Amino acid sequence: MPLVHIDLIAGRSEEQLRGMVKDVTEAIVKNTGAPAEHVHVVLNEMAKEHYAVGGVLKSDEK
Repeated sequence: MPLVHIDLIAGRSEEQLRGMVKDVTEAIVKNTGAPAEHVHVVLNEMAKEHYAVGGVLKSDEK
């Protein structure tokens, strides 16, 4: 059972997330031969104030 975790900053539409998990699932199926119904995708959305790069919160970026 392939299990994929994707961490991303919140703000994408449900349509965008739906498209992303569809594409990720198709890539896993294509490259591993696993049946699509066995591919699990977990999305972890973070608020901008809970993620930083180079010591700067994403919420502080302009």
